Amino acid sequence: MPFRYVRVALDYPLSTLYDYRWTLPLRPMPGMLAQVRFGRQQTVGLVIEVSNTTDVPQNRLRDIQSVCIECPPLNENWLQLIAFAADYYQRSRGEVALPALPQVLRNAARWPKLFARERVYQLTVAGRSRLPNALPTRALALRRLAKALLRSDSLGVADIRLIYPKAIAKLEQWQKRGWVHIQWRSTAEAQKINDMPRSSGQSTINILSRLDQYAVPDLNAEQRAAVEAINAARSFVPFVLHGVTGSGKTEVYLHGLAALFDRHPDAQALVMIPEINLTPQFESVFRARFSHWPSTALVTLHSHLADDERARNWLAAHTANARLVIGTRLAVLASLPRLAMIIVDEEHEAAYKQQEGLRYSARDLAVWRAKQLSIPVVLGSATPSLETWWHTCQQRYTRLALSRRAVADAALPKVQLINMALEKQAGHHRADGLSISLVKALRERLVRGEQSLVFLNRRGYAPVLACDACGWVIGCQRCSAYVVLHKPDQRMRCHHCGGESCIPQACPACGNIDLAPFGQGTQRIEEALSKAVLGARVLRMDADSTQHKGSTQALLTEMHAGDVDILVGTQMIAKGHDFQRVTLVGVLNSDTALFSHDFRAGERLFARLMQVSGRAGRRSALSEVLIQTKYAQHPLYLALARHDYIGFAETALAERRDAHLPPFIFQALLRAEAYGLNDALQFLNEAASILDKIPGSECVMHYDPVPMNIVKVMHVHRAQLLLESASRFALQNTLRAWVLQLRKIKRVLRWNVEVDPLDI
Repeated sequence: MPFRYVRVALDYPLSTLYDYRWTLPLRPMPGMLAQVRFGRQQTVGLVIEVSNTTDVPQNRLRDIQSVCIECPPLNENWLQLIAFAADYYQRSRGEVALPALPQVLRNAARWPKLFARERVYQLTVAGRSRLPNALPTRALALRRLAKALLRSDSLGVADIRLIYPKAIAKLEQWQKRGWVHIQWRSTAEAQKINDMPRSSGQSTINILSRLDQYAVPDLNAEQRAAVEAINAARSFVPFVLHGVTGSGKTEVYLHGLAALFDRHPDAQALVMIPEINLTPQFESVFRARFSHWPSTALVTLHSHLADDERARNWLAAHTANARLVIGTRLAVLASLPRLAMIIVDEEHEAAYKQQEGLRYSARDLAVWRAKQLSIPVVLGSATPSLETWWHTCQQRYTRLALSRRAVADAALPKVQLINMALEKQAGHHRADGLSISLVKALRERLVRGEQSLVFLNRRGYAPVLACDACGWVIGCQRCSAYVVLHKPDQRMRCHHCGGESCIPQACPACGNIDLAPFGQGTQRIEEALSKAVLGARVLRMDADSTQHKGSTQALLTEMHAGDVDILVGTQMIAKGHDFQRVTLVGVLNSDTALFSHDFRAGERLFARLMQVSGRAGRRSALSEVLIQTKYAQHPLYLALARHDYIGFAETALAERRDAHLPPFIFQALLRAEAYGLNDALQFLNEAASILDKIPGSECVMHYDPVPMNIVKVMHVHRAQLLLESASRFALQNTLRAWVLQLRKIKRVLRWNVEVDPLDI
């Protein structure tokens, strides 16, 4: 008996599936994309189940309108991944599945264009051996056509007609002779191939030639041991590739992948990276190593891709045409039917945690997905997260150590702490925020023709503009935060809501015209460095200087080419970059993280400083890191000076254990947003009273509702309620029942539950 009904997941917060009547001539299958009517809207949903029965009355059922037959159904493993993520993070399956798909696939009106097909022509083996020698010498157009086919994997009709307008008839003759093979491909795939020379990979060709990445370097003993361990894994094994900066973790990835593809020619692999701006250099390195592959066998997935390009890349992965996918956190939810290995580079990065919508951890989902598929997963980092390190200490994860740098002449930089309190006492204090010692070191590098980095994790010119006379400070009218001075643009800008205003000419409170900027941002340090180190070519790299497409790669190209003496920037310069000429790193204003209310602030600071320190001395034994601080005896800085991550981690874990903090306890956070703070707090208090009545909630402790650190953003007030439990199982069961009750409260604009929160 044919199935008559399907249950569809839609991108709405209700956890239920929606029943629809199936009247289409083809057989329904779970994983199909279907166009349905929901309310008064047309939308796209995902078929989760098929059935012969339904509890919905016939007069309330609607018909499935159409399905995307060109897109193969998403397989059972992917549907299980979605179901797990929805259950664990307390969202509906539609809220997980649909946003994980490219925007084009969620719009049925765009399906015809996406899946339109055209003929493509390829030379056979016989054609490659015969052409163009079999053609008359005077047949110049035909010889150009033959050479174009030899150079390319395949050519479409439009490309061929540009070479020779009457080529189609001639190609049919060549087909009869066995010289040409005709295939069909989607026009979207053809566009992808045509766009390849202008893709991000093209902009890094110069970098590749300078780094000589085409040559396969020899592995040292530690790298070989790591590759051998990864290659020996034939089931789920979570590896922690713990390597110091510059130890050659990428080479371990490449050799491990090469061995995988040799064993399983049809296997797929996923490589995850934390930042979009790292994509071009990763893509270039991996394309160079697997240069014998067709261009479409390696694709990237991240949110900065155009809709059509993202859809093409996603479909290449979904149909297993792409063997290697490089992507940011959203790539963990990509459909990869032949997935055989997952690599998570810089696994400690907070960027792997989604902070809007479905608040998932891509790293944690990668580990779960590897376990589901019984495949190895490699978590690479010089400073693993404390949760990951704890799993390693408990022998749940296997540690692979890379204790020295891969390049023979390279050594870890010497870390020195510049005590700013002592400099001030000695009269060496500079008003621009730069110490005398750092300026001297920068000048010495300039004389030697070496490059330097100056790291300050605060963009803009100055974080505060204030009146000396009365103490007035300019704040954002829409947020409970100060606005930041951006001097080059002559604007005051809020980094929370994006609001802008002109720089005030005088204090509105007392009329004083001498308004002074306090503190330093990257723009101010760039200006100060140009004056302090005369003749130096200073370049700034932050979110303001890299707004335009391709600007990040252009700045990096200048740096790699040696056209920059001092690169000043935020965390964008701290990770993943292989700067060969950098021998000095200066770190400014890192002390603020030592006194943060966030218990993870110290862990993040240590990781950030280790990462930025690792940019120095990657091709030199003589390199230095200078950290300006008022607390030179702080244990964090002392561990950093010793490059002692293990010692730092042991101390931090002991503190976490004593304080009953993760990874020794499990947390969830309920956030509420309303136009009034009292409304948000009232909602949370009511939620807390509901929580106390849920059976089993005695194993879950909750704190009093409190306003968030930045309480108001865009006129909306925010508050939060923290839950903790020693049992993940008890916390999940309580949350499941609690969320159902919370949906009945209508007091606030928005609320959301975040499991395993990173920012509290």
